[in-house]
Amino acid sequence: MKSLNQYTHAYFLGIGGIGMSAICRYFKEIGMVVGGYDKTQTPLTDELEKIGIEIVFQDSIKNFPKWVTQNIENTLFVITPAIPKEHPQKVWLESNNIILFKRSEVLGVITKDTTCLAVAGTHGKTTTSTLLAHILKELDWEFSAFLGGISSNFGSNYIKNKGTHRHTYQPLVVVEADEFDRSFHRLYPDAAIITAVDADHLDIYETKEAFTEAFHIFANQIKPSSGSSLFIHEALKWPHKSSQNQYGYGNENDYQIIDLKIESGYYLFGLSHKGSIYNFKAGLPGYHNVLNACAAIALCHGYLGISLETLAKPILSFKGVKRRFEYLVNREDHVVIDDYAHHPEELNMIIDSVRDLYPSKTITGIFQPHLFSRTNDFAKEFADSLEKLDKLYLLEIYPAREKPIPGVNSNLLLELMTNKNGAVYSKVEILNELTKEKPDVLLILGAGDVDTLRQPIIEIYE
Repeated sequence: MKSLNQYTHAYFLGIGGIGMSAICRYFKEIGMVVGGYDKTQTPLTDELEKIGIEIVFQDSIKNFPKWVTQNIENTLFVITPAIPKEHPQKVWLESNNIILFKRSEVLGVITKDTTCLAVAGTHGKTTTSTLLAHILKELDWEFSAFLGGISSNFGSNYIKNKGTHRHTYQPLVVVEADEFDRSFHRLYPDAAIITAVDADHLDIYETKEAFTEAFHIFANQIKPSSGSSLFIHEALKWPHKSSQNQYGYGNENDYQIIDLKIESGYYLFGLSHKGSIYNFKAGLPGYHNVLNACAAIALCHGYLGISLETLAKPILSFKGVKRRFEYLVNREDHVVIDDYAHHPEELNMIIDSVRDLYPSKTITGIFQPHLFSRTNDFAKEFADSLEKLDKLYLLEIYPAREKPIPGVNSNLLLELMTNKNGAVYSKVEILNELTKEKPDVLLILGAGDVDTLRQPIIEIYE
């Protein structure tokens, strides 16, 4: 790849992806002509078009903007794995010997000469990296952030803040380090958080051992000059504790959560560090979000040197990320929460947290499994998680980049459930059922296109 300043244009195949769109916002901000293709028009693509980014929704070659074909030597082409091999624009570019760069490659180049704070993990990385960005913005630090979700505080997945406080002579950058397709191996952070390593993406990694090893490789890529700058969840129990900081509930942790309680819907907790205790109130509910907050606090204090007392206010003011424990309806009589949970452990976290918040209410869930391979790999675990709901509306599997696997469908999960609390429905059937009887507490769960039910459900409850 040429240096980025040698390109004048950038074209994204799959521009509507959450990670892709953050990078295209960055290129637009530094003065490049930016555009791209996506299969579907969404609120996110609408926002990109509002800031002058040209998007086409037809995949034929004739739909390339003129500025692409006229400036092809000076155009950086970026592609997401969701684009199929037979995509006409992809095929044409490759037949003309045009190199297509992965999003992770480009992010690696962008962050190369920066002080990079990276957040990895099977669960919690989007919320934790967004919380890091929120803290730095609230405390008026100079930084940029490339996030995997839309921050509810600043309404974007990319932010550049020209603050009054600088960490070093290098730019400070916050990134979400994605394990899919080993993308995070393109990053060489100065400090990193690893929130969880529960096996996933076995279509890529094949074995749980290979998946875990990928995180060890990522951890070993932290710049050696950064000192003790790895912050890991206590469940990982990795060796070499002298070079890392551990956080969680146990006494052995460098940053220990104590006295956790729920008051008026807020999670209150103490944080014990080197014999001192500091009190926090989490702006975002859920036990898992207390852990996410603890991880962000640990990095800000242990690496950036921000005092623990100073961190209390931004922890409370954090509103979270779109589709991460996001309240769509929050009244005394009815609650609707939307969450991206698409792994059994993520389902356990949100269902358990909601059960503790609303112990006397009936909890209903809409769940859309994501990927045939993931559903097949964790079918029993999904069934065990979904049994915790009082009632389940189950959608068919969202395939994303995959082709069907014989015998793998949503009925497979129902067959494995001993508590027969649900059935498979279409989206129209679900909306009809909800219109007849509004559940006390409703969870919208999944990483596919289940989020298209958000607005219709809000309207039903209104």
